[in-house]
Amino acid sequence: MFRKAAVPTVSNGSYLQGQANGKLSSMDSRQPAREGKVVLKKKVTLLRGISIIIGTIIGAGIFISPKGILKNTGSVGMSLTVWTVCGILSLFGALCYAELGTCIKKSGGHYTYILEAFGPLPAFVRVWVELLIIRPAATAVISLAFGRYILEPFFMQCEIPELAIKLITAVGITLVMVLNSTSVSWSARIQMFLTFCKLVAILIIIVPGVIQLIKGETQHFKNAFAGNDASIMGLPLAFYSGMYAYSGWFYLNFVTEEVENPEKNIPLAICISMIIVTVGYVLTNVAYFTTISAGELLLSKAVAVTFAERLMGDFSLAVPVFVALSCFGSMNGGVFAVSRMFFVASREGHLPEILSMIHVRKHTPLPAVIVLHPLTMIMLFNGDLYSLLNFLSFARWLFIGLVVAGLIYLRYKRPDMPRPFKVPLFIPALFSFTCLFMVALSLYSDPVNTGIGFAITLTGIPAYYLFIVWDNKPKWFRKLLGK
Repeated sequence: MFRKAAVPTVSNGSYLQGQANGKLSSMDSRQPAREGKVVLKKKVTLLRGISIIIGTIIGAGIFISPKGILKNTGSVGMSLTVWTVCGILSLFGALCYAELGTCIKKSGGHYTYILEAFGPLPAFVRVWVELLIIRPAATAVISLAFGRYILEPFFMQCEIPELAIKLITAVGITLVMVLNSTSVSWSARIQMFLTFCKLVAILIIIVPGVIQLIKGETQHFKNAFAGNDASIMGLPLAFYSGMYAYSGWFYLNFVTEEVENPEKNIPLAICISMIIVTVGYVLTNVAYFTTISAGELLLSKAVAVTFAERLMGDFSLAVPVFVALSCFGSMNGGVFAVSRMFFVASREGHLPEILSMIHVRKHTPLPAVIVLHPLTMIMLFNGDLYSLLNFLSFARWLFIGLVVAGLIYLRYKRPDMPRPFKVPLFIPALFSFTCLFMVALSLYSDPVNTGIGFAITLTGIPAYYLFIVWDNKPKWFRKLLGK
């Protein structure tokens, strides 16, 4: 395979940093920035790293509609089992990314690890799908939940107008983009505050649930595994729902170059975050079932609101506000992290050169943040967002499985690579097998949507040869690409 990098690259774990004029040069991460350089500074501490992971994982799903797992598993006991297993599997995946993040000290997450292990073509396909579809659609979906629930207290007696939801959503998206373009420190501080709000919101549900258990409200747990049997068709969809609820554990790896002492802080932040989220998710679902039956949960549009109305009376008005703050935190964390993937891909010559430029005074990857804004707005006002996410949810897990398989491959391809943090080999083997098995089952259980997603992903291959490999591009075409 052939790749034209816009700049020279370094393959020994060092990374590249922008200069004041937007050009790039190779620079080892252990060397101080020379005078005149404009770099992404190391401002992500352990606490900020934890807030990025928790704040991005915990979105609207756990508060609004965990019924996807219940619907596809058929019983209370099986749904709680899937929530627990998905948490453990996510922890395994996160530990694999912790090893990759400590031995390959480059930002970019999935893209960087696929590039290091398997070369430029699959790496380009990954960033191509992320830029055009996955990230704009995912941001639009979570921001729509933000818009709906921030308006909920003002429309208690009537339906919220769709136009009002989209307009307030557009304001929220713009605010997130401005925040991430203006200051890394302020973006991180707000993320920490929103993470605190999310944990408070979960405790508001867990504590009354524990009180209900103490009172003996366990009727919905009797014969917990009785009900509709989980089918081979339903289980992969249940695991998709569960893994989607936990997705976000990989976002700290997108900003590796900005993490203080990454050898120590990346594994610590990942382990602490995943334990907190898994325990919180399982206990939140247990709390729901102390008050709401399985049938009622399947009928509820917003489980947390239904739960709060039954136990908290007027205080239930606070729940939509906490859900909105939770969604805003997920938007902020996702944009903060994924913009670094585009920054790194541009640095490697796989995206237009302007996306690798850093603001001279603010030290933020301004173009890489802003590029998401128009694409997200198009998705928000014109796209069938949920269909797009269904098409491409398989692509996310296909590439994550490929990344973790790459970890195993790198163990043999580059055995002398320094590995400050190393996981037992069975963990990446089990996790990559699970991801690829889910993808294979989804082809069987939902061949239409999965097939469409597969076709969209494959468009990255001709795009790679058109934009990267083709030498004799017209002059106007090269200017468009920033070459």
